[in-house]
Amino acid sequence: MDNFIELKDVKKTYVVGDKEFNALDGVSFSIPKGEFVVILGPSGAGKSTLLNLLGGMDNATSGTITVDSENIEKYSKNELAEYRAENVGFIFQFYNILPTLTVLENVDIVKDIVKRPKSSKRILEDVGLKEHMNKFPNQLSGGEQQRVSIARAIAKNPKILLCDEPTGALDSKTGVEVLKLLKKQCDANNGENTVIIVTHNALIAEIADRVIRLKNGQIDSINVNKHPKSIDEVVW
Repeated sequence: MDNFIELKDVKKTYVVGDKEFNALDGVSFSIPKGEFVVILGPSGAGKSTLLNLLGGMDNATSGTITVDSENIEKYSKNELAEYRAENVGFIFQFYNILPTLTVLENVDIVKDIVKRPKSSKRILEDVGLKEHMNKFPNQLSGGEQQRVSIARAIAKNPKILLCDEPTGALDSKTGVEVLKLLKKQCDANNGENTVIIVTHNALIAEIADRVIRLKNGQIDSINVNKHPKSIDEVVW
């Protein structure tokens, strides 16, 4: 299978005062299209930095990041904005939904930035929020708010779904429901969707096709699960 995402010797250096800090230090790996990938590592390992680079929200200091045969490190600011809008869905730990908009309106806003959005109402039905479309975020539970965030990301019809600790603020039962939604998205569209989850929760690695472990800004290990567990098989 051809590699959909490929990083070669990627470095991200921050300058703090008169010192330099390498958040990522020579990271290289590849991901085929359609995989469910988990990136593991402790705080400060470089996980969120890596996610920001993959999502086109930041540029590497050096190295190449290729997505669908395009080196996004060569993109202009406008090209990166289009890349984020058309290709990437983001899901964060703390939802990032707008409190003054209804559930449906929060998902509908993607219609202003993408060319081929999915039906907001259909997606909300798929994530179990059919009866909550006209409610505001403060009328929802934490798990329901995260579902809104997932619905909004899926409605963009993205090639890549980037998830930063998507279950971190949820109880285990709700977290499992969220993971099922993400796995369902990965399996949709005949394997065209790639889902990448950044987390410190090692249990999630058991359901992944590929597990990338980061430590001190470098690759510690990469493991391919030939027979990943189903979500219901994992003891949460």
